[in-house]
Amino acid sequence: MSFARTPGRVNLIGEWIDFNGGTVLPMALSQSVELELRGNAQAVDRVQSQQFAGCTGFGLDAPAAGHWSDYVRGGLQYARRQGWLTGGQDVTLTSSIPVGAGLSSSAATIVAALKAASCHLEGIDPVQIARAAKAIENDFIGVPCGIMDQMAVAVGAPGSVLALDTRDCSYEIIPVPADWTIAVIHSGIGRALADGRYKIRREECLAAAEALGVAYLCDGELTSAAALSPVLARRARHVITEGHRALNAAAALRSGDRQAFGALMNASHASLRDDLDVSVPEMDAIVHDAAALGADGARLTGAGFGGCFVCLVPAERAETWWNALKARHPGAARIA
Repeated sequence: MSFARTPGRVNLIGEWIDFNGGTVLPMALSQSVELELRGNAQAVDRVQSQQFAGCTGFGLDAPAAGHWSDYVRGGLQYARRQGWLTGGQDVTLTSSIPVGAGLSSSAATIVAALKAASCHLEGIDPVQIARAAKAIENDFIGVPCGIMDQMAVAVGAPGSVLALDTRDCSYEIIPVPADWTIAVIHSGIGRALADGRYKIRREECLAAAEALGVAYLCDGELTSAAALSPVLARRARHVITEGHRALNAAAALRSGDRQAFGALMNASHASLRDDLDVSVPEMDAIVHDAAALGADGARLTGAGFGGCFVCLVPAERAETWWNALKARHPGAARIA
């Protein structure tokens, strides 16, 4: 039997730039995935989870089935190809990360499967695990994500921010100041990446980079981006400005400048809403009220289209602030 625990993550700033060559600032959460592996004598992987009814069984090389267990089975198939384990596995999954909230439950599940499968080996570092998890999500699951989520859950730890250069996976771990509260709120609006909207936005960003003649859209210039078609110009404007915001936010975090960090979060949400078109009116209303009630910064987090938003609040006012926001938006739920 082998076991692994992997945290979820929330991205404080640097949204939609992990595949565009930018720096991102995710933070690991206390919510986590716990995964237990036991070898069985049959040529089948059986997966069960407290979040979903029943126990599902698939052949060892069965393709993805659009099922929640794909994230586990993709990890197991990769591990067998690497020689980390052999034969069928009985898998028990326990998770406190809400599904579909934009908190990387999928990346955490894959990373947990890989960690459990390789826990008896030496020399496998978290970056290697993260790169493998990204390949599984891209190639087995079919989601063309970047590397941020996998690195955040494989390397990050609660209470610190991972300032990650997505080009080479170099990173700095920066502690969250004691007088900052990072509140993660579920909007109550469901979301899913596999419904095509993520892919469309990603393709638009890549098309803008190609039109500008740069390998990474974060390297583009705003003056040149303005000459693109209206849609691509807006996508490029978000990516280019978000790249700068993330770097400035890392500096504000290091110096403990909460107001500066919060202002950058507010600007990030406006850009996601207006230039990338990944917000929805219900999210905008909650984010607006979060700031109006005293948050230094508030923005949607993750790919958008619902899910969670993240707020920066003075620690001494965090509970009063949340009670006021909850009164205005009863459907919202605080996760962290």
